[in-house]
Amino acid sequence: MNDRTALVTGANKGIGKHIARLLAAEGLKVYVGSRDPGRGQRAVEEIRAGARLLVLDVTDPDGIAQAAAQVDRLDVLVNNAGIAPSLASPADTGVEEFRRAYETNVFGVTAVTNAFLPALRRSPHPRIVNISSGTASLTWSTNPNPQFTPGSGGAAAYRSSKAALNALTVFYAQTLAEDGFKVNALAPGLRATDLTPGAASAGADPAEAADGVLRLALLPDDGPTGCFFSWDGTPVPW
Repeated sequence: MNDRTALVTGANKGIGKHIARLLAAEGLKVYVGSRDPGRGQRAVEEIRAGARLLVLDVTDPDGIAQAAAQVDRLDVLVNNAGIAPSLASPADTGVEEFRRAYETNVFGVTAVTNAFLPALRRSPHPRIVNISSGTASLTWSTNPNPQFTPGSGGAAAYRSSKAALNALTVFYAQTLAEDGFKVNALAPGLRATDLTPGAASAGADPAEAADGVLRLALLPDDGPTGCFFSWDGTPVPW
């Protein structure tokens, strides 16, 4: 094991667990962020070497502060925890659904990132990876693209929250660049998870997307920052 440390939020299942497993395989000590202690501990036991549980609900400010107090230095933060309340269009989505999506996908990312910034600043090579979505790309949403059929306004709460996350990715990258941070977003593609209805049966292997996250988590010092990539490493337009 090397001396690098990573935190993956929402790491007790899906893509997050695969990301944690890959980071641990690289020799990092990996905090498996999980709202549910029992599910988080089971994930730690599956990942084994290098993994440890960190109880963390990204929508709970007090819990975030308690979790951050347990981590002295952090080299990699993967903001993976996210929700997709429904596939409804904006006209059929209530304000509360938008609030729920933004609470986790935007405000939660901001709260976690800011709470762990002191630990990240102690790293000589801090890296932040935000798990976004190709459906958050306004360019792809209005033009042909390799991931989905454009022209639909469905999943409005989820997609707009991820578009806001993309903006935050740029702003964090710009303001933290002088401190050596690399901050990027990744579009994992449709994966076999329980994020959205039908994804478990129609999606591809989550481990494939985790490989893309690993590349961004371990970027060299001359690597990109403030960019949006697909799981295969190709750029995604904002």
